[in-house]
Amino acid sequence: MLEGKKVVLGVCGSIAAYKAAMLVRLLVKAGAKVQVVMTADAANFITPLTLSTLSKNPVHINYFNAENGEWDNHVELGLWADIMLIAPASANTLAKMANGLCDNLLCAVYLSAKCPVYFAPAMDLDMYRHPAAVNNINRLQGYGNILIPAGKGELASGLHGEGRMAEPEEIISLLASDIKKKLLLAGHKILVTAGPTYEAIDPVRFIGNHSSGKMGFAIADELASMGAIVTLISGPSAQQSKQPSVKRINVTSAAEMLEACLDNYPDSKLCIMSAAVADYTPVTIASQKIKKQDDHLNIDLKKTTDILKTLGEHKQPHQLLIGFALETENEEQYATEKLKKKNLDLIILNSLNDTGAGFKSDTNKITMIDKYLQKTIFTLKSKTEVARDICAKVAELINQ
Repeated sequence: MLEGKKVVLGVCGSIAAYKAAMLVRLLVKAGAKVQVVMTADAANFITPLTLSTLSKNPVHINYFNAENGEWDNHVELGLWADIMLIAPASANTLAKMANGLCDNLLCAVYLSAKCPVYFAPAMDLDMYRHPAAVNNINRLQGYGNILIPAGKGELASGLHGEGRMAEPEEIISLLASDIKKKLLLAGHKILVTAGPTYEAIDPVRFIGNHSSGKMGFAIADELASMGAIVTLISGPSAQQSKQPSVKRINVTSAAEMLEACLDNYPDSKLCIMSAAVADYTPVTIASQKIKKQDDHLNIDLKKTTDILKTLGEHKQPHQLLIGFALETENEEQYATEKLKKKNLDLIILNSLNDTGAGFKSDTNKITMIDKYLQKTIFTLKSKTEVARDICAKVAELINQ
């Protein structure tokens, strides 16, 4: 959920500032881009060098850098961030934030931020319970800021109770969970197929195609980044998902892919069939490697079960089904016929006649045709960008 997110981490003067090192490390490990803004007092508890090294970015403390004569632009930092996280948030900084005071860079960035702001208080028990602190926390929540409640435990004073900053792992989990809830496809189960199928001739040889699986994997990753619960059924492919939440099921043949689809489609809201499934498979598979003897070798083939058509027949009123059509002639005509014949809600057409489209390429050029025959033509794009276009349409269909 934090992959690619831009996070401004505010660190205040508190003994809990030592936890900021682990917090930065976990954010970076989760794929976030981190800029740290510290108060001057925070630098007494943890060095800027530590946080700079872990975040791989300079740490911001002052409005003005006397060494190079540069101004640290708080407005740019506030606009840059997708998330602002203030942890630890001291009683002093919470009071300034609640009352709009702006005597340091951190408070200036906070007042400039357009993104969600999370704050994790850290202070002693009596301070945390003081009506002034309680009022400031309530006021900040009233502004739309998101409280990460302090935990209970042993405090620096030796007292035991509330005021202890939430642990870094808890904060990361909360951020990821909160982001997921706000995503367009949060909680929707989506099935994606990708790659080729290999139809065995003998233990050594097979009939296959040139599909790499890149398109299907890009779609699965994008859906997962939008909060969907994704199951990816992949034929033989060297591709790897970038989203750890994607559940991958490996298959080899068209028959295995059919079985996996029938097992998983009933529980899915939507299925995107981007796999290049073989249309024919050998009638018999030789138990031993076929030796090269005659000048000619005839192999009897039979039709494989049409997976897309089968899913279309099983589709329930609450389900959606999207197919792909890779054509070389009469592209729109064939794609439209496939859309109607197989009971699809949307078909993604690409043509091998378009330079840069098709198998193995890192780019693709698609046309979307929906069940009302409304057509949307896209320019040549990277498969990652194409996946975003497809998933934006998926979100539109699901949320209609």
